[in-house]
Amino acid sequence: LSLRREDQPDLAANVIDYLEAAGHIVDYARDELPCVLCIHVRIWVLAFVLIALLAALLGRSRSASRLFHGLTTLVMLALAERSWQVLAVERGWTFGDCDMDLGLPAWFALDQWLPSIFEVQTSCGYSPLIAFRITVAETLLVVSVILAIVSAALLVASWLDGRTANSNP
Repeated sequence: LSLRREDQPDLAANVIDYLEAAGHIVDYARDELPCVLCIHVRIWVLAFVLIALLAALLGRSRSASRLFHGLTTLVMLALAERSWQVLAVERGWTFGDCDMDLGLPAWFALDQWLPSIFEVQTSCGYSPLIAFRITVAETLLVVSVILAIVSAALLVASWLDGRTANSNP
């Protein structure tokens, strides 16, 4: 599989858009209300989408590409951490990370600006089944870890690409 550098942000944004749409279908079409950790996941997904859009618009230079790959890797690691928390709460491995307060500062009140997307509506502890007795939390963790690994690999490749380009006349 060969993927041109200019197509990478578009492909990644499409994957995340599909995941976000699937999350909304689970939450609303199946009448599953989002908890605080689910909203945190949405915020990290939004951060990734914004980075992908900026990368598509501004990421033509090698240094900008490296910056956006680095930011994407950080966001994907944060998404994996939140995904782990969702699964840990669901399984009873951890407690105390869920309440009805999103924990955002007043200057970043996404839950008030866009309540249909970012308002906490239930407490944590349960995620619905997708198929084959696999829960949303399990799927989210696997997908976010894969995305973190791919993002880190692309970050490393962006630096190696610069070294090989500089060594060849």
